[in-house]
Amino acid sequence: MKKTDIGVIAFMYGICIWFAIMNARLPQDAQIYPRFIIIVLASLTTLYLVKNLIMAKKEGVTSGFAELFKGFLPRQFFPVLGIALGYLLALFFIGFYPATIIFMVCVLLKLKIKPVTVCITTAAILALVFVTFNLVLKVSLIRGLLFDMLL
Repeated sequence: MKKTDIGVIAFMYGICIWFAIMNARLPQDAQIYPRFIIIVLASLTTLYLVKNLIMAKKEGVTSGFAELFKGFLPRQFFPVLGIALGYLLALFFIGFYPATIIFMVCVLLKLKIKPVTVCITTAAILALVFVTFNLVLKVSLIRGLLFDMLL
């Protein structure tokens, strides 16, 4: 087990707690799917914790910081980080669907994914999100400031 794994586990539990708090603000009917995802995420994190505890008992605890940035690609990381920050701004201005299309295409192309795979992946994810949130859960996603101004 590495000390860096402890941070990852704590971070994942923090995400689960934050999502659970945010989920409590949703209408009761819309809480089912997010609650399921939170339970799955917390369960997987717990399995990872148990695995790491077993490894720590067998092999001990190592630092892990020397390996943390091994293979780090700044030319890949920083542009993707910039695209992600741009995505957050785009969500506010143009809404979820257009921002997500732009974000996914940019990131997947930056990661050198074949254009055909980019199109299929983007369409599949958007279809899954649309069916899940709009049709099943009947939750509207961010429309964006521009769309609100036009209506």
